[in-house]
Amino acid sequence: MTHMLHAAARRVQWGRTSAAKRAACLVAAAYGLRVLYPIIRRRMKRASCESGPQDAGRAETGREVPHRSGSREKASPAVDAEFFQQLLELRKLFFPKLVSSELGLLCLHSVALVSRTFLSIYVAALDGKIVKSIVEKKPRSFVFKLIKWLMIAIPATFVNSAIRYLECKLALAFRTRLVDHAYETYFANQTYYRVISMDGRLANPDQSLTEDIMMFSQSVAHLYSNLTKPILDVVLTSYTLIRTARSRGANPIGPTVLAGLVVYATARVLKACSPKFGKLVAEEAHKKGYLRFMHSRIIANVEEIAFYRGHKVEMKQLQKSYKALADQMNLILSKRLWYIMLEQFLMKYVWSSCGMIMVAVPIITATGFADGELEDGQKQAMVSERTEAFTTSRNLLVSAADAIERIMSSYKEVTELAGYTARVYNMFSVFDEVKRGIYRRNAVIQESENNSKNEDKAELHIEGPLEIKGQVIDVDHGIICENVPIITPNGDVVVSRLNFKVEEGMNLLITGPNGCGKSSLFRILSGLWPVYGGVLYKPPPQHMFYIPQRKS
Repeated sequence: MTHMLHAAARRVQWGRTSAAKRAACLVAAAYGLRVLYPIIRRRMKRASCESGPQDAGRAETGREVPHRSGSREKASPAVDAEFFQQLLELRKLFFPKLVSSELGLLCLHSVALVSRTFLSIYVAALDGKIVKSIVEKKPRSFVFKLIKWLMIAIPATFVNSAIRYLECKLALAFRTRLVDHAYETYFANQTYYRVISMDGRLANPDQSLTEDIMMFSQSVAHLYSNLTKPILDVVLTSYTLIRTARSRGANPIGPTVLAGLVVYATARVLKACSPKFGKLVAEEAHKKGYLRFMHSRIIANVEEIAFYRGHKVEMKQLQKSYKALADQMNLILSKRLWYIMLEQFLMKYVWSSCGMIMVAVPIITATGFADGELEDGQKQAMVSERTEAFTTSRNLLVSAADAIERIMSSYKEVTELAGYTARVYNMFSVFDEVKRGIYRRNAVIQESENNSKNEDKAELHIEGPLEIKGQVIDVDHGIICENVPIITPNGDVVVSRLNFKVEEGMNLLITGPNGCGKSSLFRILSGLWPVYGGVLYKPPPQHMFYIPQRKS
């Protein structure tokens, strides 16, 4: 018995090197568990109680919590029916008619993508023939096929460059269409003034008109290129692989089912672990616009800031805005770190191992590649044919795997596109409603101030959308106001009914404290504010001249 124990002890005895390796592996595993466990725990908590804060806020206040500017119904853009509806509405701006330059660029771009797919299949087959000539030791055939391979590289590289060129041209054409329509709407009926002064849904129109349109156009053009070619690659390469396997007597059902299961499992895992990139990108764009607004505000008020020595306060505001933007960008980078790590592991290593099985099984089991009772020369030829089939199939499978990887990676780009689509669509919606006289002010409401205002001045404020019932009649001489109210864009009633008459040749001086409606009256006379009631008789705008309070 003692001899048996000593023998077992010698059998399981570890050396110093092996013990150190095992200890290092245990430490690395413990550290990885310590880092990943809080992330997984937070993600599970966030998924289980994602709607908790909003429901709690509604339960406490008994009303809807006001959204930020730019999102009227949903706080976070997502890939849903609303996203596709918004994209279809914006498509009418991309292609205003059936025959257009944008549609021509799109067709050329599609032809280039299809050509690149067929060139990839041809190059994969040519690679297999080159390897076969090497195995068969035929230098002339090898040199001929290598020259052929180099010659086919010329149109292949041109097509690659043309795809990139046409994608950029398409993005620029889309942006030009959107910018032209946006400018026409922005400067029609003084929309540029009313969006900023009378409506609160767009905090930074300059951000929406410049960067949001640019990013949206680039994202649409890139996503079309990044989806069309991979889908075509998957279809054609799968058809070629199945046809090759059947021609050699192999059964392609097993490898096809394996590929489908692996792709489906990868898609489910990535979808479950994917962060909300649409919401994150939309929030990043909002913070970029606010930082730009802070800089433009300093430029517009530079004299006042210097006069009152407010540079320290402005610097703190800028630093606070930049810190918020930097935190948002760091949050996106940290989420992309783990997501891309998981994505690369599944699509590079798991798919590569499954791909080797998919290529090897048909070649091993195919009756057309069996040696049988062949002579040595015939066996050598069969080896070269198997090598050619393996090389061609492997290249085609790599192309198909790369295409599927781009399709699945495009989901992240689609979610980002949802954020840009929501911002651009919201901008055009606000422009259209403001142009038609529909205004909404989104303000943060404080309960204490609301209670005091509702008790003391309930009759001087109008809740909800304001209805324009007044009339404006152009006359040649004089100004007459008959029961015209002065109402601010916030709904505050400055004057309930104003009646006065100014005839030609009269001099009139209007005095009063701040907020009594002096400037508001002239905004109504100039047509900047609507007439919500009564009748206003005044000369047409081209016969009146106004001096604004502020010098440019």
